[in-house]
Amino acid sequence: MLGGVGPRVLVVDDEVGVRRALRRGLTAEGMEVLTAADGHSALRAALTGSFDVVLLDIMLPGLSGYRVLERMRAEGVHTPVLLVSAKDGEIDQADGLDLGADGYVVKPFSFVVLVAQVRAMLRRGASAGAARRLRLGELVVERATREVTVAGRPVSLSPREYAVLDALVGRAGSVVTKDELLRAVWGDEQAATRNAVEVYVGYLRRKLDAVGAGRLVRTVRGHGYLASDEPDGDENPQGPARVAVPPPVRG
Repeated sequence: MLGGVGPRVLVVDDEVGVRRALRRGLTAEGMEVLTAADGHSALRAALTGSFDVVLLDIMLPGLSGYRVLERMRAEGVHTPVLLVSAKDGEIDQADGLDLGADGYVVKPFSFVVLVAQVRAMLRRGASAGAARRLRLGELVVERATREVTVAGRPVSLSPREYAVLDALVGRAGSVVTKDELLRAVWGDEQAATRNAVEVYVGYLRRKLDAVGAGRLVRTVRGHGYLASDEPDGDENPQGPARVAVPPPVRG
């Protein structure tokens, strides 16, 4: 694993105590944990596809866990999802599994059993190709191991730099806004700001520049960032460029 980075887990729960407990416990198990407190922020983070497992409560403000899961699958995001809920009815569990959940844990739960389920999902996900290889030009991101190379040369990234790169390359060819990166990489960390996004994109670019791949991550002024191996063009899409037309010749 790159720099000791473990699997990335998104924990979604509206109870701050549950989020904190799961973050502490899963971090101690060697996982990188981000959290979200409501359905809308959870969906935005999950749609980046930059997580290995999502632990998803059902009863959430704004958008239920069922709807988050439904939208993820409709958008083609196949990240393993473990539903964690106080809803203990058979119908509730069946509904979740029918929508595409990979497992269901009823609160209160055994942390030991929950971790075992998460690890089983990580194994299945890796074998099924969920942690797939991303490629952009000569840049290769091995999601299963967090290894990054450019033309075969390894690039050493911090966990946060890797998460930024994964979020951008996972949506290569599309502009990713600062707010989207903030949610995907920092979750609901209170201290995180858009300036943090700019700082880490800068760190990432310097490391890619060192191996000749800095051009792969571009700023689209007023919009966000773009990962692309297409030839550089107009990075400030404000419509067609204005061309000066000479005045008509009189005489």
